[in-house]
Amino acid sequence: MAQTTKIIRRRLRSINNTKKITKAMEMVAAVKMRKATMAALAARPYALAGWEMALRLVRKVALDQHPLLIQENKSKKVLLVLFSGNRGLCGGFNSRIVSQAILEVLERKNQGASEIDWVTVGRKGTEFLIRQRQKVIAEFEKPEIAEEITEILALTQMITQAYLAGDYGHVVLAYTDFISPLVQKPRIRQLLPFLFQPDLALGAVGEQNESGINLSQKTGEANFEFLFEPSPIQVLNQLLPRLIEIQLYQALLESSASEHSARMLAMKNASEAAVDLIEDLTLLYNQARQSNITREIAEISVGKAALESE
Repeated sequence: MAQTTKIIRRRLRSINNTKKITKAMEMVAAVKMRKATMAALAARPYALAGWEMALRLVRKVALDQHPLLIQENKSKKVLLVLFSGNRGLCGGFNSRIVSQAILEVLERKNQGASEIDWVTVGRKGTEFLIRQRQKVIAEFEKPEIAEEITEILALTQMITQAYLAGDYGHVVLAYTDFISPLVQKPRIRQLLPFLFQPDLALGAVGEQNESGINLSQKTGEANFEFLFEPSPIQVLNQLLPRLIEIQLYQALLESSASEHSARMLAMKNASEAAVDLIEDLTLLYNQARQSNITREIAEISVGKAALESE
């Protein structure tokens, strides 16, 4: 029994140390989550406004005026950009978005895609794809908290040049949309060629997103007349690459906010589970200790009775 109490004490020390670690990680993740969430929510109105402006604009021009608007592309290859986390310990955050991306790959192949190339943002996605023998053509470092759109410019330039060169017929984004600290939703979205539809799913909660923008209203219904200076093609040359940057940057912000939220929740659950386990082990330790005391008292009583009987 003495050996049993020693083992329980060792386990209690180990779990207490683990609880300290998970609590510290929870607090760090909470701070990062607040910063990432503020950045994501602040950028949403800009991303939605840019998409709405482009949606209204392209209705006034012919789609063949710019290569980024042409819906038919001879290439059957697909480029899939995967936003994942740099580390684990965030629940099912990485596994859910990777699983969703793999399902998208299977669907694209069923639709006639000849080859799927991957571009990853975040180490965990890269590690998984390499284990699955997928073709990863580029890996970009994912910042802990994205602060400027310049952090996504290299990725934007690579994607745009590859698409304009005809290397790929479609470019698809796979990232996790931040809904709330408790809810993060994996999302697949076609980036190129542009599908000009109202973006009703971006961080949506019911009829409104968290930035307060009403998403239920139909976008692009207003009848505006656009005047192009100096010419439509020059305007589109400036506007459409900026729109790609906005969408990629928003995906990065949403993914970062979702990752830190998932890690904070996972560490919170781990800390609570450690507290419950400590309580159970403490009760078990007290029971074992009381049993030892009772046994020792019984042995003393028996020995005393034996001596008195002599």
